[in-house]
Amino acid sequence: MMNNAPEYLDHQGTRIAFRRTQGDSAGSGIVWMGGFHSDMLGEKATSLHESAVWAGRSFIRFDYFGHGESSGQFEDGTIGRWRSDALAVVDQRTEGSLVVVGSSMGGWMALLAALARPERIKGLVLLAPAPDFTDKLMWASFDDSQKRQIIEDGFWTRPSPYDASGYPITRELIEEGREWNILDGEIAVDVPVRILHGGLDADVPWTHSLDLADKLRSKNVVWSLIKDGDHRLSRPQDIARMTTTVLETADQVDASSRCRQSARPSR
Repeated sequence: MMNNAPEYLDHQGTRIAFRRTQGDSAGSGIVWMGGFHSDMLGEKATSLHESAVWAGRSFIRFDYFGHGESSGQFEDGTIGRWRSDALAVVDQRTEGSLVVVGSSMGGWMALLAALARPERIKGLVLLAPAPDFTDKLMWASFDDSQKRQIIEDGFWTRPSPYDASGYPITRELIEEGREWNILDGEIAVDVPVRILHGGLDADVPWTHSLDLADKLRSKNVVWSLIKDGDHRLSRPQDIARMTTTVLETADQVDASSRCRQSARPSR
């Protein structure tokens, strides 16, 4: 049964909210990492959680600092802080091998987590992934007036179709985010990676994730374009495709693990 009430993890003086279900199989667990200014109650995260439960897999989803049910102010968050939240959840609230599913900014978080915890994270499914977005997508698209406001005033409120009040973009978010850029060279991730991207994505161009696929060191990478899909990929057919991809990836990771174990010489 899924528990609708959040649990909390104390981390760096704040509380990180999460929801999890322990699976009844020994297979890889699944971790959901959401997007910028999103929360774990979104349709994709909730639907995938339900499907993982039916498949007998452990599943956890959480809200970063300043998001959803976690404490903190959104405008005080940074890429490094949100990465730290993700690693705290992985380290303290999961066990065994994992398949991490990252949506938009969550794709960046998933990649950073995979780089930091290669012994735990054995597969990635990335939905419209946005690594380096604060620098290569946001800052690169701002005009001189917007950049000047961020530098001089410390923030600029970016309009958003998802929130009438817009999103505060701070100088610290932009400057600190550059420390975590990964698209400037080879990305030392060697696990299976599946990327789904909408051809009508107005927030993260599909060419961005195609560049990512090219930079990944892993040879087991499948990049799929959903030609009529938007950034959210939240239509029923998009969610069904995501769910199938995630569960198939988890099955493949487990099969590879069993093959490696059986190939070990007996003592």
